[in-house]
Amino acid sequence: MRITSLLSALALSASLSFSADLATKKGLTLEVAKQIAAQAEAEARKNNWNVVIAIVDDGANLIYLQRMDETQIGSVEVAQEKAKTSVKFKRPTKALEDAVAGGRNVVLKLPGALPVEGGLPLTIDGKIIGAIGVSGVQSNQDGIIAKAGADSLAKIAGK
Repeated sequence: MRITSLLSALALSASLSFSADLATKKGLTLEVAKQIAAQAEAEARKNNWNVVIAIVDDGANLIYLQRMDETQIGSVEVAQEKAKTSVKFKRPTKALEDAVAGGRNVVLKLPGALPVEGGLPLTIDGKIIGAIGVSGVQSNQDGIIAKAGADSLAKIAGK
């Protein structure tokens, strides 16, 4: 009985002394996603490019999607996959495209990786909170549009 009481007291003491704080993290809202997409759309319109713009959260879940008029429907899925790839691998999809172009064909076998420029992580304070994916024109042009959206996040967040 004494051993059981002693073990219970030790367990209670250990649980009290090893308490931890929960992490506080920022996340994308629908309103912020719309503002990022609007900046990307403005860049696309400036160049007369019709594209699909996808914004995902840090878990690669779709938050916002828009397809500009006259954009091919195949770009709906491609834009989402670029955004998902970027958040899952924590890098621009161009980095994966460059790896393949440099001979690292094994990248083509990575599950959930689309190694085509046009996906960029969205970061605040060095932490990835989501990603943007763009598809509809040449991949380097998709990248320009995605960059316009991603670059707007700091201004939107007041950073």
